[in-house]
Amino acid sequence: MTVARRFPHARLDGLAALKGDASTRRFWRVTLASATPSGGNPSDNARSDNDPPPSAIAIDLGPDDLPLYARTLKLLAEPLAEPPWLNLHRFLTAIGTPVPALYMADVRARMLLVEDVGDLPLFEAATRGHAGDLYRLAADALLTLHLDGTSRLDDRCIASRVAYDERLLRWELDQFVEFGARAAAPSADPAALAPELDRLAAHLGRLPRVLSHRDYHGHNLFVQTAPDGAPHLRMIDFQDALMAPAAQDLAVLLTTRDAARIITPVTERRVLDYYFAALIRRGAPAALAHDEFIASYRLCVLQHALKVIGRFVVLERGGKPGYAIYIPYAIAQARRALAELGDYPKLRAAFGA
Repeated sequence: MTVARRFPHARLDGLAALKGDASTRRFWRVTLASATPSGGNPSDNARSDNDPPPSAIAIDLGPDDLPLYARTLKLLAEPLAEPPWLNLHRFLTAIGTPVPALYMADVRARMLLVEDVGDLPLFEAATRGHAGDLYRLAADALLTLHLDGTSRLDDRCIASRVAYDERLLRWELDQFVEFGARAAAPSADPAALAPELDRLAAHLGRLPRVLSHRDYHGHNLFVQTAPDGAPHLRMIDFQDALMAPAAQDLAVLLTTRDAARIITPVTERRVLDYYFAALIRRGAPAALAHDEFIASYRLCVLQHALKVIGRFVVLERGGKPGYAIYIPYAIAQARRALAELGDYPKLRAAFGA
């Protein structure tokens, strides 16, 4: 029905379920063909807005507008005026962020029909070569979000009203204490780690914030090829955007899941330096000096690693398999960050750093 309303001359040729991630949203690839009868006037070969694309993605937004942390901590008053996906899509489109086009929204049915951005995630593309170049493209898209997005933000954008602050950061670490600590550091006493986790959350909570995607990793960015053969990126899964330290998105981009398979320490440092140099080139006010920025990145890597260790254990126990394979990578990232920070002695001892 949604397809017919948006593309009245389309014929539905196929429907294939796509694998989602940890959320309750569901996705399908819809294959379309033109149902315009032959014999008309095909003299105008230009594609009109009513001509169907070869395919599109149908999204069932699921039962909840807000993620679990926002509902638990009551970060926003519900009910919301509209689904966050629509609110963020409107804002991100306005600032030139490469998000998929929206074809149709049926808010009552909680269904969207959006542009199909393809099947080549950034992470997979980078395994084929040119990882540094591709991840610098991701840094460029991030700069649009962090600089243009933050400068043009107002309270009409829902992200402006949610902060990745000390309270939220510490809440995320509770899953590590409750579920992940035993998996990551069996000999550690989770209760003894609490003061250092409090300090980590407090330190991160004091950092300057920018508009943040929050889940900016290599499976939420898709690589397409321009007519001249150059790669460009498209960004999905942006509905949970909020205000966060700039290094948080970079920590997710460069270290989440098994990113270490392709992001070497050299590539990581080059992307970080590229991002920071671009801030200077674009005349952005330096909220942090370079060494402070690198330190903030290491703190974000540590917090993110601890968070996902607990999260992956919870997902596995909750019947969503496939995440346990990433726990060793997260443990290695936590150990590396702790060694580089040279602080948090109880955590360092627990992780053998």
